[in-house]
Order: sequence, then structure tokens, then C-alpha cells
Amino acid sequence: MPSSIFIRIYGGLLLVITAVALCAYFFVQEVNSQRAITYRDGMATGVFRLIALGASRKDQNARLTWLAEAGKLMDSPLSVVPPDREQFTDSELERLGQGRAIVRLFQEKNYADIYSRIPGATELYIKTRMVKVSEQQAKAMAIFFLEELEQYPGREERRVKDLQHYFSYPLNILAINKVGLDRDQQARVRRNEVVLMLKEGAGTRNSSVRIVAPLPGGERVLVLGPMYLFDWMPVQLVIMVALAALGVITIAAYFLIHPLERKLNKMELAVRRIRGGDLSARAQVQGSDEISQLAHAFNGMAEHIQRLIDSQRELTRAVSHELRTPVARLRFGIEMLADTDEGERRHEQSLLLDQDIEQLNQLIDEILTYAKLEQGTPSLNFETFELGGLLERIRLETRALNTGHEIEVDAAGVDVRIEAEERYLHRVVQNLVGNAVRHANTRVRLSGGIEGNWAWVGVEDDGPGIPEKDRARIFEPFSRLDDSRTRASGGYGLGLSIVQRIAFWHGGSVEVSQSPELRGARFIFKWPVRQALRNARPDSKAARAAK
Repeated sequence: MPSSIFIRIYGGLLLVITAVALCAYFFVQEVNSQRAITYRDGMATGVFRLIALGASRKDQNARLTWLAEAGKLMDSPLSVVPPDREQFTDSELERLGQGRAIVRLFQEKNYADIYSRIPGATELYIKTRMVKVSEQQAKAMAIFFLEELEQYPGREERRVKDLQHYFSYPLNILAINKVGLDRDQQARVRRNEVVLMLKEGAGTRNSSVRIVAPLPGGERVLVLGPMYLFDWMPVQLVIMVALAALGVITIAAYFLIHPLERKLNKMELAVRRIRGGDLSARAQVQGSDEISQLAHAFNGMAEHIQRLIDSQRELTRAVSHELRTPVARLRFGIEMLADTDEGERRHEQSLLLDQDIEQLNQLIDEILTYAKLEQGTPSLNFETFELGGLLERIRLETRALNTGHEIEVDAAGVDVRIEAEERYLHRVVQNLVGNAVRHANTRVRLSGGIEGNWAWVGVEDDGPGIPEKDRARIFEPFSRLDDSRTRASGGYGLGLSIVQRIAFWHGGSVEVSQSPELRGARFIFKWPVRQALRNARPDSKAARAAK
């Protein structure tokens, strides 16, 4: 079945788009998973670095007390754990050694374990289990930061720059009137309160939080942020995925359409060559799509045109040769008629001229008949009729010839109605029965029926049969087989060639084999039950040869 170009292109693109969409989805999921890990680690590293620095300045007993108080501020308990208890990976130990925090997320249990290494301590780590992020934790982070800056009086800005490495958001010390606080927020800061400034945007990428904490003196503040919420679909990621998807779809579309373009280019090249006079040019196209079918039809048309032109050339040469003699005689006769004064002689010369003219008329009739035969497929008038009635009529016609053979019709399967050109089908069966009668010993059998989408007629005899090696040759015009059957009967001439050509006109085939019961030759003529199925010809050597 030919493949549709629409199905090929649309289906191919649909598969590609589906595959690209799935790949893009999993790619975005994987990228966002890594981004989320980086985001969580970046948000946790700063505050837990401050906690670790605060713990490092305490001795062992004071450290536990300080961590307990810090845990209350964070609304999450803080503890000190050795590394062998938590079984850190090499990459986690490397990050911890760099002062970074690591976050182990347990989504099914809805909490995260956060770890940070205590500077100066021998393999000691702070751990907390955080269930939720709250405003209290944000304010606690500002308190830890202020406590850290108290250790560097007069060098607060320098210390902020040193700690910026551990924070994923900006840290600044600004004058209180440069932050953008309203009157109420400024009053709260002057009362040594930590203020959260929330900026709500159209989406997560535009929403942020800033933490403002007062520094000693009341005119400067520490600003942490803005801290943006995690954006699952950042513009850069969308653009990158979209460009990659478009690139893949473009490449796939190229490979889907380019073969069709190459086929069209081959057809165009063949057309140009034929237009230039090279009638042997053919479109070298393979496949079963509509363009390939068009190329096959074009090649068939080109072959037919080439055959017609070759025949025309041969006919022209033959006609020019055949016309010379009668035309020369006519010219000579006219000259003789002009030179003759005797009435009887002029009458004889006129009769000779009439004979030459009649010969020319006969030659013209033959030329017209030949040209009509060269037109190809005849005009077929398909109609529906009973197959059994046709076979019975041919049986009676054959018996009337008194051949002495038993002509029988197999009643099983012939009581069906078929669609065909009755005149040509009658000629097919008549030719096959005539061959069978010539070569049969005593019996000839006719049969027929319908199998699936195909109607068939069979003719078999009890004669010597046809050797398998010669079965393809018998359909060639004027073919003669060198066996006793052929020599005795005069052989197969044009009859089987005509049968084969009619089979081709009907979109069918004719095949020869050995009769399983009578042991002689068996011919099967097949054609579509409905002429709408004429393109689905059975795959037979006879049908291919008829083309």
C-alpha cells in the first residue's frame, strides 16, 4: 500500500514533536532538580556559616548552650554531630570543608537535614532538621549576622565583603534613608527591630524579600537581599529549551522532506532530458509514496512515448518504402496516359491506375489500423453478469464444433456475479478452451469463482501439459515450443498473448500450472471483483510481462 506523504510528514513531525516534548520535559526536570539543589544550598550556606562561626567561638560547654539558644531562634533544634554518624560522601565533605552547607531533602517526609562544619573544630558538624521556612528564621539570620559583626567593630563593611562569598544574595551596609523604608519601618528599625521588606511581582522571578537589621548608632542598617523565590521556569531556560527543540524539529523536518525534494529533482531532471530529446531518460526514484508512484507513472509514460515514437519511425520508414512502388507506377501510368491517344490503351492504363490507387487505399487502411492498435488500452465497458452463464455458453459453442472432447463445467463456485468486459472475457475463455481442445486427450474442464477481492476463471485439460521451464515463454507473441505437443498442434501463437494483454487491461493476470486432477495444463485468469481494485494486481510474471 503506498504510503501517504501527508501521513509520512505529519506523522513523522508528530512523533518528533512528541519525542522532543518528552525530552524537553525530562531535561527541564533534571536541570531544575540541580538548580533547586544549588538554590537550597546557597540559601542555607550563609545563615549556617554564621551559626558555625558563632559556635566556633565557644568552648565545648558554652557551645551546647549557645546552640540551644540559637535553635530556639531558628525554631529548629541544632546539634553537633561527628562525620562518621552521618556518612558524608566525598563531594559533601569537600563542600563542608569549603564552609558551604549541604541540604539533604526528604520530600516524602516533608523535611530537610542541613549540615555545616564548625571552623577550627576537629571534624564537628552542626545539624538541624528544618520542616518549614518562616519569618522567624529570617529574623534569626539577621541576629546571627549582627552578632558576627560585633566581633569586628569599625570593620563591619570589610567583614560583610568577606562573608559575601557564602551568600547567594547581596549583602550591604547602607544609610537608613537609602533603603526605601517607610516611616513605620524606619521607626521599628530605630527601636532595634529586624524588618522584612516583601516585594510582590507578577511572578516568582519578580517577587523578593529583603531583611533590614539595625547597626549600632541607629543611622546605618544591614541589608540582606533581595532574596528571590525559586523560579521553576526562568526565561533563559525557556529560551534555551525552545531553541534546542526548534533546532531538533527543523533537522527532523529536513530529513523528512529532503528525500521527497530529491525525488522531485530527479523527476525534473528526467523531464528536462526528455524535453531536450533524450527519450531514454527515466526518473530513478525508489519507494512507495505518492511521488514515487508519480515517478513510476512518468517512467511508464516515457516508455510508452518512446515506443510510440520508435514505432512511428519504423512505420514512417516502412510507409516510405511501400509507397515508392505504387507512387512510381502512378507517375509512370500518368505519363503513359498522357502519351497515349488510343482509347483502348487509355482504358487499360486507367484500370492499372485504379489498381495502384486501391493498393494505396489498402495500405492507408493498414496504417490506420496499426495506429489504432498503438493507442494502448482499449475502451472497456465493464458490466455485471453471471459467470456461470458465460462458461455454459462457451461450453455449448465448443461442443457445436464436434471436436469429440468432453467439455464440462465445474458447477461449484460459478454461480456468482462478476464485473468485467463480457466481450473480452468471452474472448479469453474461448482462446483458452480452444488451446485446451487442441491439446487435450479427451477432457476439458471449465471452472471459476471468487476468492477474496479476486474473481477467477480456470481452464484445464488432460493433455501432456506444459513443461515448467517453458511456461513463461508461451505468453510471448509468436512463441513456439519444441516439444511434441507444439509440433502436433501448431503451437501457441498470438492467442495467449492476447489473453495476457486482456488480463492486463482488466488489472489482473493469467497463470499456467499443472492440473492437479486431469494432470494436463491448467490456466487461471484472475481479475479484481470490482474495478476500483484494479491497481492491486496480483504479483505474477504474466502480469508484469504484459506491461
